[in-house]
Amino acid sequence: MDIRNFLSPSCDLLALGEPTHLEPAFPLVRNDLLVRLVDHGFRSVALETDRVAALAVDEYVRGGGGTLDSVMEEGFSPGFGELDGNRRLVAWLREHNEHLPPADRVAFHGFDAPIEMMSAPSPLRHLDHVRAYLGLDVDLAALAGDDERWSRTEAIMDPNESVGATAEADRLRVIADDMLVTLHARAPELIAATSRSAWTRAEVHLTAGLGLLRYHKQSAEHVERATRVSRQLGVRDALMARNLLDVRAAETGRGPTLVFAQNLHLQRNPSRWHLGGMDLSWSSAGAIVGALVGERYAFVAGSLGRSAALGLGEPDPDTYEGSLQHAVADWGLVRAHDVVPARTRTDTTPAQGYFPLDRPTLDGADAVLHITGR
Repeated sequence: MDIRNFLSPSCDLLALGEPTHLEPAFPLVRNDLLVRLVDHGFRSVALETDRVAALAVDEYVRGGGGTLDSVMEEGFSPGFGELDGNRRLVAWLREHNEHLPPADRVAFHGFDAPIEMMSAPSPLRHLDHVRAYLGLDVDLAALAGDDERWSRTEAIMDPNESVGATAEADRLRVIADDMLVTLHARAPELIAATSRSAWTRAEVHLTAGLGLLRYHKQSAEHVERATRVSRQLGVRDALMARNLLDVRAAETGRGPTLVFAQNLHLQRNPSRWHLGGMDLSWSSAGAIVGALVGERYAFVAGSLGRSAALGLGEPDPDTYEGSLQHAVADWGLVRAHDVVPARTRTDTTPAQGYFPLDRPTLDGADAVLHITGR
């Protein structure tokens, strides 16, 4: 079935989810779908990867310098540049765009914050980029201190070790907010003196720096552990949502955007995760964006039958994935409301990183992409 059959006429953000990052078939199917969507007017793709790092990938695929090896190493969040599906995507984008006018080239975006599950770096690199662009005389390095005090795991997991509530971090947040106002107030002058691209790059860096300061501030909260981790996850997805809205603002008039990420970041229903004895819940980027833009947002939930790569066996026939195994050959799209009532599968392990389908996710989805697996 054509994926466009699930979209409203106003849809300009098509979110395609995957239930785990460890099954290589999902990025490959994503690539296949993107080729078809580009033929029907899509002009950008946004992945769950660091938005600032992805600027190098976008420059490369639109004809800039560098090599495929260098952008795969430098332009992705850790680990994602090593995925074969992502490498094939970047290579295809470069080749596809080669002889097209700039307006028709397919853009590459990241929409994640520069945050990992167990760590978040210092905001200094991002804030200093903007300080230099604005020509400000302020010593950000003295306030930030050593990068390691921000990036170590303890700074995220233990509020007593966090930098986020220190006087220096508060001062950095004030300076960053002031720089954001200055960046916009001086936009005509700055764009004329540099370029729209340079101004946008500064804004992306500043957004990342402010996001890191907010995440570290959240990490410093002295609340019950599950509450604190849920709020951390919520802050990250709120930053992702802001980035998606910025991506769409940048792509206005050029065509819709295909978004690709873990289901938990894109689904409309509350995201839930049982981790280390904690029951975590938060609003995903998809839930936030969907609430704000309505029918402009569509969500296709990813589903997997079996996987040799994960060590995931054939699903029981009375599970959602089990029923889809019989409805799909290899891979296919099914309307979410056509998935028959079933139970949530329980044969997965935390190491597989697989989040099974459940009824709330299906009720909030427009369609399901099911891969039977091998």
